[in-house]
Amino acid sequence: MNLTVLTENVAGSRFLAEHGLSYLIELNGDKILFDAGHSDIFLKNAQAMRLDLYQVKIVALSHGHWDHGDGLKYLENKTLIAHPGIFIKRFRKGGNVNIGLKMTSEEIKKKFKFIPAPAPFAIRPDLIFLGEIPRANDFESKTTPFVDEYDQPDFVPDDSALAVVSPKGLIIVTGCSHSGICNIIEHAKKVAGLSRVYAVIGGFHLKHHDAQTRQTIDYLKEQDIEHILPAHCTELPAMTAFYGQFGITQVKTGMQLNF
Repeated sequence: MNLTVLTENVAGSRFLAEHGLSYLIELNGDKILFDAGHSDIFLKNAQAMRLDLYQVKIVALSHGHWDHGDGLKYLENKTLIAHPGIFIKRFRKGGNVNIGLKMTSEEIKKKFKFIPAPAPFAIRPDLIFLGEIPRANDFESKTTPFVDEYDQPDFVPDDSALAVVSPKGLIIVTGCSHSGICNIIEHAKKVAGLSRVYAVIGGFHLKHHDAQTRQTIDYLKEQDIEHILPAHCTELPAMTAFYGQFGITQVKTGMQLNF
């Protein structure tokens, strides 16, 4: 599997960056776009790398936040796979700016063939959209800075990820891990029927070097994962903790990873 970083918070040489995430996955001849950032930067970076996104037939959206899905307005005539909860309006507590998707459900369904996937959905035999992630452990997804359009706490139930089944083990690609990266990994293992995790890449949504970050690190050490690549919404204090334990590489736009 090849993964190209089209959009990330950190710019690589010659490439643009924004607060957002978009990865191009190439798997046995198929190309799948995972998230689209919030502007056309994913397209500009793809063009700089001479990658033809016209060949992409499937887009998977990790969740309904602006920095992962507003770039969808630059695409059309593709299949879009996502949890049906992506369309809700959402806000930061005390705020009045919608941080959900700018496009409405009607606009998205007009531009794309929309496949709602609240449960695991096999895009192909070796690639699974994980659907809604059970919040199973006692240290992740216990608080939230968000509320929904009904002024209820928003724990981002539409948060999901991809699991690639490879001969080396599972490769898990996540957008923001609002459901918790450990919860995501456990769900992926259960859905795929595999215990070995080879690589994890994407936003871990850890902000501090706190108890949750330490418990996450302990869990990942137990899993003996060869490639751990926290990115996007994983902030510096947590990144420092991951670097101290795993010697991680910073994920930047333009990177091409072969798992």
